[in-house]
Amino acid sequence: MADAPRDHSLDALLDLNGQKLAVDEEGRYWAEFSAKKVKPSPERPHGLNYALTLHDRKTGRRLVGFDNAHAVAPTKGPGGKKRRKHDHKHRLLTIQPYDYHDAAALVADFWRTVDSVLKEKGVYP
Repeated sequence: MADAPRDHSLDALLDLNGQKLAVDEEGRYWAEFSAKKVKPSPERPHGLNYALTLHDRKTGRRLVGFDNAHAVAPTKGPGGKKRRKHDHKHRLLTIQPYDYHDAAALVADFWRTVDSVLKEKGVYP
C-alpha cells in the first residue's frame, strides 16, 4: 500500500510554531502560532494540537482564536453536550465549533477571520 501524499501545508503550519507576527503598522495587534504533531486521538483525530490567535496589545485580550485545547458543544442545551468537539474558533466574545479539514484551510480561515475583525475595529478598510 502506498503512503498517503504528504500534506505540505501541515509542514508550513508546523514551521509557524512559536512565531509572533505584528499584523498592523503600529504593532498593536499580533498573531501567535502554536502547532505540534500529537498522537491521533478522539479529541485530535488529525494528530495536531494547535492554537492560532490574534491579540490586542493595548487591552491584552485575545480577539480571534482557532484551537483544539478544550471541547465545545455545537449547540446549547442537552443535545449539544453529547456532540462536543475540540476543534473550535473564538471570535471576539463568541465561541463556535470549527470543522478542521487540513492545515491550509485552518490558516486561511484564521487569516480571513483576523481580517474581518480588524476591519470591524477600523484598523484598515
